[in-house]
Amino acid sequence: MNRDVLGFVTFCIGAIALKLKISRHEVYSRLKAADIIDGYIVPGYDVLHTFSRSYLVDDIIDFMKGKGVLA
Repeated sequence: MNRDVLGFVTFCIGAIALKLKISRHEVYSRLKAADIIDGYIVPGYDVLHTFSRSYLVDDIIDFMKGKGVLA
């Protein structure tokens, strides 16, 4: 994972934590447990990083719900 992708993953975690009002650690744990970081965010970086913040956050939250790590 290069620096740009790592920065993007960090941005996603922080933005999701703010929207859900939970800790960054909790968001990271859920994303990691459901293989969303390595299975969705990192491989989708080229497309995902072009989305607006709100669209990106909503997209990943919907993905988390689909994976069962968020109600």
